[in-house]
Amino acid sequence: MKVPTSDDVAAAADRIHGHVRRTPVIEVSPGTFGVDAPLVLKLELLQHSGSFKPRGIFNRALTQDVPAAGMVIASGGNAALALLHVGRQLGHPVEVFVPETGPAVKIAKLRRYGAPVHQVGRDFAEAVVACERRAAETGALLMHAYDQPAVVAGQGTVGLELEQQCPDVDTVLVACGGGGLVGGIAAWFDGRVRVVAVEAAGSPTLAAARAAGERVTISVGGVAADALGASQIGAIAWEIAQRAIDDVVVVPGEAILDARQRLWDELRICAEPGAAAPLAALIDGGYVPAANERVAVVVCGGNSDPATLT
Repeated sequence: MKVPTSDDVAAAADRIHGHVRRTPVIEVSPGTFGVDAPLVLKLELLQHSGSFKPRGIFNRALTQDVPAAGMVIASGGNAALALLHVGRQLGHPVEVFVPETGPAVKIAKLRRYGAPVHQVGRDFAEAVVACERRAAETGALLMHAYDQPAVVAGQGTVGLELEQQCPDVDTVLVACGGGGLVGGIAAWFDGRVRVVAVEAAGSPTLAAARAAGERVTISVGGVAADALGASQIGAIAWEIAQRAIDDVVVVPGEAILDARQRLWDELRICAEPGAAAPLAALIDGGYVPAANERVAVVVCGGNSDPATLT
């Protein structure tokens, strides 16, 4: 399997330009969120469909001959929403497969798009099996939520944009489930900036792989399972992690929910739990910036119910 490089990320940025939003960054002063350091937040939750996912899916769709049967994907929710958006924009039929345990807010949003939505299995892995079977039956182009080279390269354009917007950043904290986003961002920076993967305690795929020295399958659960619910780190992200992901921090679910609430209280940002994980690493002390370290936090998704915030 090809592992994307910074050149692939740059090519993806050119290819998807005009199809995706250049999402904003905001700076917050020391003391905000109780963190004694200035922070930059990359607001990727303002991307089309509410997460970073369209970047990679647009990139793969624009580098393939999409058959008449269209495209299919398995997802915890965000990649499915992204595929529906991409299909509508490019004029391709799509089908999506999501677990029966998918969050109601994402399922409702999927159904509003009007495309076929299949709820299959109790977790992402079971939805993947059903999706692959469907692709084999129909000849549709199979999209993977996080483990295809063009998808990872597309997700890496978040890092490219961030560097353009904040060229003096020292460290980037990125949520990690299957690893497509953190892998793409790390591929872009390629060691020039510290990249830290942040995982929820209920699904620490990269931390488990590092402890074992190889990719392993884990059980999945916890507050961020809908977005960070992969049972194994992607093969591409694992390869990139060997050279370009500097550290991995695992944060408890309570800290994630606290960080999500603080994003709302301080900035009226309604992030989904998985997207609050990088900030949780700072608030909870899992990652402590050095003096004068310039830290960026990627807030990668906002498909969440505001009614769950107080």
